Amino acid sequence: MPLDLVLNVAISGVLTGLVYGLMALGLSVIFGVVRVVNFAHGEMMTVAMYAATILFSVLKLDPFLAALPVATAFFAFGYGLQKTLINPFVTRPMHSQFILLLAIAIILVNGLLVIFGPDARNVQVDYQLDSFEIGGILIDKARLYAATAALVAATALFAFFRFSLTGKAIRACADNYLGAKVVGLNVKHLYALTFGLGSACVAIAGCALSVLLEVTPQLGPVMTLLAFVIVIIGGMGSMAGALLGGVLIGTSEALAGLFITPSAKSMFSFGLLILVLLFRPQGLLGTRA
Repeated sequence: MPLDLVLNVAISGVLTGLVYGLMALGLSVIFGVVRVVNFAHGEMMTVAMYAATILFSVLKLDPFLAALPVATAFFAFGYGLQKTLINPFVTRPMHSQFILLLAIAIILVNGLLVIFGPDARNVQVDYQLDSFEIGGILIDKARLYAATAALVAATALFAFFRFSLTGKAIRACADNYLGAKVVGLNVKHLYALTFGLGSACVAIAGCALSVLLEVTPQLGPVMTLLAFVIVIIGGMGSMAGALLGGVLIGTSEALAGLFITPSAKSMFSFGLLILVLLFRPQGLLGTRA
């Protein structure tokens, strides 16, 4: 196997994995703060992918530019969803939260089927088949742009939680729910804000993936499962772990497709998940409860 080919495929996997990591980052942030597992995560990303395809077909708006209005709309949607529907379930048993978010996922998938049908849609941008050549290495432009958008969004989210007063307040809610209420923090507002930020992350990831993948309504459950695999590998509630898990999954899938067959990608992803659960159950960057 030529070394240049292996490097090309590995780099492609890393770039795709960064977008996967941003998708999983939204799930990790929501769980790390609100302690609610968003079983509609992949379905929300599928809605964002459809939004990007519509904006491109109607307005000829590049998906990376469309990420701004789509992320804003998803932030508002996530904030409202948490504020009105999910907040009453935060203190309820886990199975009640599961049923609620699973119902939202089913509604989203079937709504997309009714509106768009089962046929695949995609975005055809001018640079989709172009690449940068560095030595003997070819770097796909669309994947590089998608990975750059994911890194920018992830860095902005890290900075928000690390340096802003609101971000510190959200971290306080995550560390001690009762203590945050005692000192007067508006926990319900901060939870809704967190869900909105997680939704915005998944919207940006969806817009970026729209130039890499065809979108169908059935893609939602697949992406939800992939997000869970990534978050578990990286560590539940760990933001850096979500990005690391995404890179590992993206790289393993790309190399598995090269050395074995593209249909073996999922086998390697779940094999990696099993190894992590066996030897480090808390995830690569997670901490024990």
